[in-house]
Amino acid sequence: MSVPADLVQRARDIAAGRVEPVPAKDAATVVLLRDGARGPEVYLLRRKSTMAFAAGAYVFPGGSVDPRDADHAVAWAGPAPAEWAEILKADEKTARGLVCAAVRETFEESGVLLAGPDPGGVVEDTTGEDWEADRLALIDRTLAFADFLDRRRLVLRSDLLKPWAHWITPDVEVRRFDTRFFVAALPYGQRTRDVGGEADEVAWKRPEEAIGLAHKGEIFLMPPTYATLTEMAKYPSTADILQAERRITTIQPRVVEVDGEARLVL
Repeated sequence: MSVPADLVQRARDIAAGRVEPVPAKDAATVVLLRDGARGPEVYLLRRKSTMAFAAGAYVFPGGSVDPRDADHAVAWAGPAPAEWAEILKADEKTARGLVCAAVRETFEESGVLLAGPDPGGVVEDTTGEDWEADRLALIDRTLAFADFLDRRRLVLRSDLLKPWAHWITPDVEVRRFDTRFFVAALPYGQRTRDVGGEADEVAWKRPEEAIGLAHKGEIFLMPPTYATLTEMAKYPSTADILQAERRITTIQPRVVEVDGEARLVL
């Protein structure tokens, strides 16, 4: 990918030691999956053109870790934070926050909740007005996720998440994220909805369909989204994706000079 002139200069300043890279914030993204008539489909939302980061891009639900996501009060089922710490190669507090953020952000941005009344159950419907009020309260941070689960007597289902990838924003960017990618199947009985907020459009797309639209210039995909969709396109079903063996390698794109032109490479 070519690099905007302002980032080229910033890359030179960082290389020369004149500027320090902005620290990357911990974040989580979830590839929500369902099986369609022609194979697996993914839930994508288009970020509003007014957003400071990735404006106009089609992305998966996700966002930064809220400090309260690491609260031990969050009711939990499935692999414990210590197990996730080993999987994610992070300390236990960070791992707890990442998994909680993954579940919380998925609910905030799609209306889908990976939680249930017990370790073996899943909420079947989250479309009522009371659910919407809670979703909005989570978004504006007047409601902590731990309190949300406690009020509804629910437990977070960490076993419904599968780790998929680890991307870190290039150090030339002024907004940077250290993002863990997860995949999860749409729970039976639940459905996504156009929830607004940071997105102005949502859609279910087959991975190869989204890639094709990006090649035609009809939609914009960030490199991590494009790479993830390319991987998803290899599998015939959601079950195959969830059962796939993954060896996760951290990827941080960087700016290099190629034949006198600055490029962003993986």
